[in-house]
Amino acid sequence: MDHDRYLTTKEAAALLRYSPRSLEQLRITGGGPPFCKLGDGPRARVLYRLSDLRAWMETRLRSSTTDHAMRGH
Repeated sequence: MDHDRYLTTKEAAALLRYSPRSLEQLRITGGGPPFCKLGDGPRARVLYRLSDLRAWMETRLRSSTTDHAMRGH
């Protein structure tokens, strides 16, 4: 199923229109989309589930620049 497809950091960053480095930084600081880390250490493979990326984007919908996240999304 497409919604269960996993993307690399580069693919996920392109979908979100972030740089891969920005997405990596969100993994370190928190607040980014959920991810799956396969293995241990700094060279472990990281993947993002497409459905999680879409859900994370939905939580950031706004109706103005001063609004908090829209309710019900």
